[in-house]
Amino acid sequence: MSMFSRIPVPQVEWNEENMKYMLCGFPLVGAAIGLLFWVWMWLCGVLNFGLAVRAAGLTAIPVLISGGIHLEGFCDTTDALASRAEPERKRQIMKDSHVGAFAVIALGLYYLLYFAFCFELNITLRSLTLLSLSPVLSRSASGLTVIFFPSSKNEGLFRSFRDTADRTAAAVVLFAFAVASMTLMLFYLPLAAMLMLLLVAVALLALYLISWRQFGGMSGDLAGWFLTVAELLMLIGLTTIMKVLV
Repeated sequence: MSMFSRIPVPQVEWNEENMKYMLCGFPLVGAAIGLLFWVWMWLCGVLNFGLAVRAAGLTAIPVLISGGIHLEGFCDTTDALASRAEPERKRQIMKDSHVGAFAVIALGLYYLLYFAFCFELNITLRSLTLLSLSPVLSRSASGLTVIFFPSSKNEGLFRSFRDTADRTAAAVVLFAFAVASMTLMLFYLPLAAMLMLLLVAVALLALYLISWRQFGGMSGDLAGWFLTVAELLMLIGLTTIMKVLV
């Protein structure tokens, strides 16, 4: 929780033993985000807030909880892809602490779209359930890519997570979270859930191709890029289906 979120938790010294199961807790950050979606919607109802404030809260909560760690990966990946350089140069761009123009443009467009689709989303108990489960699914899938997708280098934080993790335990737990969230989504709104899952699969395929062809393998920034894109695509799919159903 201390690595993947801003949620205040007791701090522990990292070592090879206690890092084994770090990825197992990754979806719990998504569960906390989903819970806060419910709290925010309740508060909006109590205070009679309008659609704009409601959408702003739904947009801000994932960033406030995660601390923007995944958006950093989204920005670094966008800058690297925009360079059209060789894989080695792209990896160097990812390491640069400065933000480039293309990342700023992409981030602005991302927030514009996320806010707009939150604004347009027809909130019901079922649609809010699917929206709240999407951060769990995105983090489960992102964690699985860390375990199973080939790494682009033999050093760095991503490689440390990958090498120290109990890959069997992490894979089982992440897969269980993914299946549980998908099952609940399909139970509450089957049509919307199917579109959301299809879009996540598209994002996974895009990640695999981009990581392999553009960077020579996976990295933490690419995992963050995938998580960010997957959550936006799921929101777009959910909002679209809710418009059709209404």
